[in-house]
Amino acid sequence: MPLQQLLDGDRIAILNTPGDRDAVIDAAAPRLATAAVDAATIGASLHAREQLASTAIGHGVAIPHGRVGGLATTRGAFLRLAEPVDFGAADGQPVDLVLAMAVPEHSLQEHLQQLAEVAEQFADAAFRERLRTAVDLAELRRCLLQPSTRPLSPKTTTA
Repeated sequence: MPLQQLLDGDRIAILNTPGDRDAVIDAAAPRLATAAVDAATIGASLHAREQLASTAIGHGVAIPHGRVGGLATTRGAFLRLAEPVDFGAADGQPVDLVLAMAVPEHSLQEHLQQLAEVAEQFADAAFRERLRTAVDLAELRRCLLQPSTRPLSPKTTTA
C-alpha cells in the first residue's frame, strides 16, 4: 500500500520537542484516531506492540503499529522528529522518521503486507534524505503524498 493511501496532510507533522519513544507514540495516536476509535485506544495498541519488540527498522526509521478493533481501514501518521529519540534500534541509530500505523484488528495478512511495503519504501536512502531535508511541513507533505517516482525493480524475463 503506497504511503499516499495511508496518509493525508493532517496526519503528517514535524515534532520539535519529541521527548522519548513513549511521547512520540502519544503524539501519533491522536492523528490516527477516528470517530469510531479514540486516541487512547490506538495509543494503548501502539504501546503494547512496542513493548513486545522495537519497531525501529534501522537508518533512523521506526514504524510503530498496532491492530485496533473498530477500524475499517489502515491509517498512517508520519512524524519527523527535530531531535532523534532512542527506539532501541538494532543498528543503534536513534529515530527521527516515524510512520505510525493503526490497522483493523482482523487484517493480519494485509497488515504484514503493508508493513513490508512501507519498510521497502523507507529502505530507499534517497527517500529518507528527502524527508529529512524538507524545509517545511508543506514540502514534507509533498514528499510523502506525491506518487513515487522511483524506478520499479527490474524483473527478469525469459525468451
